[in-house]
Amino acid sequence: MSVTTKTSQPAVYDDGVVRGFAVMSVIYGVVGMLVGVIIAAQLTWPELNLGIEWLTYGRLRPLHTSAVIFAFGGSALFAASYYVVQRTCHTKLFAGKLAWFTFWGWNAIVLSVVITYPLGLTQGREYAEMIWPIDLLIAVVWVSYAVVFFGTVGIRKVRHIYVANWFFGAYIITIALLHIFNNLAIPTSATHSYSAYAGVQDAMVQWWYGHNAVGFFLTAAFLGMMYYFIPKQAERPVYSYRLSIVHFWALIFTYMWAGPHHLHYTALPDWTQSVGMVFSLILLAPSWGGMINGIMTLSGAWHKLRDDPILRFLIVSLSFYGMSTFEGPMMSIKTVNALSHYTDWTVGHVHSGALGWVGLVTMGSLYYLIPRLYGQKKMYSVPAIELHFWIATIGIVLYIAAMWIAGVMQGLMWRSVNPDGSLTYTFVESVKATFPFYVIRLVGGLLYLGGMLVMTWNMVMTIRQGRVVDVPVLAVNPAHA
Repeated sequence: MSVTTKTSQPAVYDDGVVRGFAVMSVIYGVVGMLVGVIIAAQLTWPELNLGIEWLTYGRLRPLHTSAVIFAFGGSALFAASYYVVQRTCHTKLFAGKLAWFTFWGWNAIVLSVVITYPLGLTQGREYAEMIWPIDLLIAVVWVSYAVVFFGTVGIRKVRHIYVANWFFGAYIITIALLHIFNNLAIPTSATHSYSAYAGVQDAMVQWWYGHNAVGFFLTAAFLGMMYYFIPKQAERPVYSYRLSIVHFWALIFTYMWAGPHHLHYTALPDWTQSVGMVFSLILLAPSWGGMINGIMTLSGAWHKLRDDPILRFLIVSLSFYGMSTFEGPMMSIKTVNALSHYTDWTVGHVHSGALGWVGLVTMGSLYYLIPRLYGQKKMYSVPAIELHFWIATIGIVLYIAAMWIAGVMQGLMWRSVNPDGSLTYTFVESVKATFPFYVIRLVGGLLYLGGMLVMTWNMVMTIRQGRVVDVPVLAVNPAHA
């Protein structure tokens, strides 16, 4: 039976804030990927900068990464974690008004980034470009997020804590730790500060943050999505719950040590580089364990992939996750890194994970969420979901294949020497040889953006057709569960 309030009215899930984050995630996805297409075009034809300093690649590129990771991905994670924690804990959100504060605070952060980055107001730190006042706001919003999430787990009506919440909890705690320590700084004005660290220590702290932003924001958090939405969409229990727990502990322990692999052949001590490489190689095991666990959840239900494009989004995302988590450890090996470092191979690897894993699992999860948040059993147009899946997948393949080929070519050209020891190719020759692959990358990005526009139309039509429904806690209606 439903939990009741003091007035004996059935308690309902706090889905308003989930709706807000879900809708904004789709909108930010379009914006972030549009900026990505613009900078891909600028790399292909540099004159597209138009001589306007606010639109140069150097200022738009961090806007693209932050918009896709934190605005698109972050909003989806807020939506998914708030939705999942309520359903798996059989209770409404703890401190619902504070949850709304996280919504408005997160959007204020995104707006601040949109204003400051084109103005050149950044820290120049990968994935951590925000100036110190914005960093403070992020810390406040994130602590509020933690209070809401862990407060909800604390008032749960069931003893068990489902594994998706373990992943969400680990990501919330770790991102707080990473954000605070990486952004310790000494302000010199309202828009400028100096890092509290210097030299090689600054680089080490930055990539401890940078790789674990990938490890916890872009991996652990989205695995929380995976462990809830794949079993729900497939209508099958997770393949091995024991494996999911082993996956969790192995992943979160190993990931924290892998950051130094970003600093091979730098001033970082050689032993530290080697530690990063070793832990990166170990990381392959838990990563593939999680991928296998997700894919094998379809055991006995493989036929559903033929007819269910949402399930296809979710399962194909795991294929890209497996591919990226094989490629990452391989690229951390020093001899391989000697070829790949500073080339577009790294760009291909990043986008294999970002577009293939994070993008597709987010889209699949949102396609599951949005109709249920508006009292519908399915999206307005299932064929549109099918169309989105295929153009997004083709776009990803074009993008990453172009970058892989370009990157290996660049690495081989840069290290090629004549018998007398002189370089065989000038740097300009390598840039010229890369041009066709930049055009292919742009086409892939346009296809991926086109898929997001299809999704936006589908979302708008679903919302117009639907209605907001208050779902009672512990409701058994499968359309809303």
